[in-house]
Amino acid sequence: MKTRNTPGAGRPAGETTSDRAQDATPLGLAPSKREQLGPKEGELWLCALLLLVLLAAALALLSWDRIRGLPQRLEALPIGLVVLVALFGAYTWSKTCEIAELRGLLRGFEQRAAAAPPSEKQLEQIFALISRSQQHYRDLIDTFQDLLLALSLTGEIRAANRSFAELLDLPFSEIIGHKLDEFLDTPEGSGRQAAEKGLPRLLQRCHWSGVLRVRLRKGGEVRYFDCMFHVMVKDDCVLGLSVLARDITKQRESEARFTELFETLQEGVYFTTPEGQLLDANPALVCMLGYTGKEELLAVNVTDLFLDAAQRIAELEELGRQGTVRSREITLRRKDGTPVTCLDTASAIRDPSGRVTRYQGTLVDITQRRQMEKQLHAEQEFARRLVDSFPDLIIVLDTQAHYTFVSPRIQESLGYEPEELLGQGLGERTHPEDRSALLDLFNELIAGKRSHGIVEYRMEHKQSHWRLFRASASPLFDAQGKIAGVIASSRDITEVERLEQQLIQSEKLAAMGQMIAGVAHELNNPLTAILGASELLRERAADDATTRRQLDLTYRQARRAAHIVQNLLAFSRPAASGKARLQLSDLLHRTLQLHEHSLRANNIIVDYMPAPDIPAIVGDANQLIQVFLNLITNAEQAIRGERERGVLHVRVRSAKDTVSVVFQDDGPGIPREVLPRIFDPFFTTKRPGGGTGLGLSICMAIVREHGGNIEAQSRPEGGAMFTVSLPADKLSIPPRTPAGNERGTAALSPGSATRHPEVVAQNASPLQGRWILVVDDEESILELVEEGLSARGVIVDCAATGQQALTLATGRTYDAVLCDLHLANSGQSVISGREIFERLSGGPEGNKPLFFFMTGDLMESSARESLCRNRARLIQKPFPISELVALLSEALQTADRELPQQRVPE
Repeated sequence: MKTRNTPGAGRPAGETTSDRAQDATPLGLAPSKREQLGPKEGELWLCALLLLVLLAAALALLSWDRIRGLPQRLEALPIGLVVLVALFGAYTWSKTCEIAELRGLLRGFEQRAAAAPPSEKQLEQIFALISRSQQHYRDLIDTFQDLLLALSLTGEIRAANRSFAELLDLPFSEIIGHKLDEFLDTPEGSGRQAAEKGLPRLLQRCHWSGVLRVRLRKGGEVRYFDCMFHVMVKDDCVLGLSVLARDITKQRESEARFTELFETLQEGVYFTTPEGQLLDANPALVCMLGYTGKEELLAVNVTDLFLDAAQRIAELEELGRQGTVRSREITLRRKDGTPVTCLDTASAIRDPSGRVTRYQGTLVDITQRRQMEKQLHAEQEFARRLVDSFPDLIIVLDTQAHYTFVSPRIQESLGYEPEELLGQGLGERTHPEDRSALLDLFNELIAGKRSHGIVEYRMEHKQSHWRLFRASASPLFDAQGKIAGVIASSRDITEVERLEQQLIQSEKLAAMGQMIAGVAHELNNPLTAILGASELLRERAADDATTRRQLDLTYRQARRAAHIVQNLLAFSRPAASGKARLQLSDLLHRTLQLHEHSLRANNIIVDYMPAPDIPAIVGDANQLIQVFLNLITNAEQAIRGERERGVLHVRVRSAKDTVSVVFQDDGPGIPREVLPRIFDPFFTTKRPGGGTGLGLSICMAIVREHGGNIEAQSRPEGGAMFTVSLPADKLSIPPRTPAGNERGTAALSPGSATRHPEVVAQNASPLQGRWILVVDDEESILELVEEGLSARGVIVDCAATGQQALTLATGRTYDAVLCDLHLANSGQSVISGREIFERLSGGPEGNKPLFFFMTGDLMESSARESLCRNRARLIQKPFPISELVALLSEALQTADRELPQQRVPE
């Protein structure tokens, strides 16, 4: 049978029972002391348990109101704390009871030790009870996450918990009894020296706490531990050291990362007291505020950093209400006094009682950003003003031809607000005839086939009329260089086109005028001959009534032809440019004569009734004739398209300060839907090619330049009526006869006279015996004038060229010279009429002949004035002989009165 390992095994043979009983006494205490220790220990445990319960209850009572204010409403937290303390107390009480049971067994064992040794069963009970108690304590220690060690003074490990064994990844058998430096060391390898150096101080103070940085010899991993060392003393004898260590490696790594982040963060980080004292600040904030070091910045109160104290007050109020502020813009003051704009994000940190313990936050310097934003805003404002002031309309289209930007100029050009067109498609408001060309250009630009394009198109105004635009477009590229749309500048050229058409029309009229002037000039010479010949024949046929009647008819028709030619000349070459005082009746008379043939050919009767006492107007005769011709032509075309014959009524009226001309036809009239747009540029009701739609718009522009207006009406009984209103003349300008109103008579400037054939005989005597030189390249004129003047006793010399005239003038002195202003080129050196005048006017005052220029063309007022200043007269072709005789007689009589001494001809 095996021998049990009892407490008495292995003792010396001479050892007595009393000795064993004495040795069995726990801790070497006397029985009386042990009896006193039990009740006192129970009382101590009971007091500790009651104290813990009271402490938990007090804590729950003090924090009850704050716990109720939490979002999760943790009202059960204090009750749970009390229950936890109670459970801990119950567990402790059960262990105390086990110890008391063990003591009772030991006490019984001691009482029976003197009588007889314990039985084997009793020993087994004691051993089981002790083992179970030890296992409980071992389990309790192993539940700790921290490291628990018992060390000797030499560093030998006497006891360790499971956490330490797991740290080393070794079983207890390989740990207990080994020295600590076999498993742990400092990273520098100086662990033993450090322990030997610090042990005396530890033994003196009996405890030490701090953070140790150690390296595991197995694997070489470095760990951080928060340690507490206590010296174990018994009977004033140091038995060893107890160590409690918590692994804080992750916490230290987190702190290191936070410190690194704190030091390297670009944003400023700060911690302050509620009073504004800075507790800490990172280097970014120090640099942001321009201080040389952290200590210098920490000496400054936060309130003093604010450029505006009101911002600090508002921020504190918001922190008090909400606990945080997010991206609040504030302005701080740098050390040098310059402002810095920041975005502040801060939080208020409170203790369990709700009192603010500190403020912490970050600052982002946005000074440069704000400056860039201001600069960008200024540039955008400049670009906006530039676009607004740009005379062209700026538009941007995306790849789907939708408007993405329209400049405000659209309101002035088309009457729309820019927002009304955004999102709409290109061509929705474009004239149908122009839409395809516009879209073709857009597609070519989007496809990259063209880098630039120009197109003209019409767009509908908000008031339902068309405006003409010329657009210059180019592709719009994005940041990657891809075509993202089209940008175009479009200019309203409606008025420009109207002016261009007006200029073209004026150029056509000018070319036509030059042609007409040339024809009229050539017609004036034969008309002069016809008038003169018919007049001379009429004088000779005084007794033949039939011949006289036919000659009168010829004379009247020649006068009529001369009047028409003069009107053509007046229309093609105005005698004076600019505005002058005019009579509307005369202008209308001339206009109707110019268009008389066309009206008669289309069977249109003109009902023209000039009104008496119509005030004069101030205007440009040619421009007003152009307006009247356009209105008469429109009426003629309207009547011709409706019926074979018609009537055009023309009336002149005056009311207050206005003179009006009314053109009323019996054509189809003007449709009601067309009437509001009748004066719009490019609007026409004629078939394609029948008109540009600019005639009435040009007429309106001319009349408005004269301060008047044109109104169009459609009569209920049919036909259209146009009323041209012009302001009456209020200035004291002498009346001026329009150019070409000389009725084909000879005119002397100044003081021209008009004579009828019946007065020839009375005025013939002053010419008797006078010497007159006639110079003209037209043979018929020479013959007619020579015959007409010779019949009245005048001695006439004729010359076909300037050279002949000068040769004749050197041989004799003439009373008067009749010279054509424009002598034809005879192939030799040409001597003009002006040169003859200058040479003959250079003699002595008494021998200077009266000089008369004959011309079939109209002359400008400046040329007329120049001739008058040089004492030359002007005779307008064609002229009757009777008027020429009267003109010469009056001039010679006036000259005779001015020069009493009679000149004797050679």
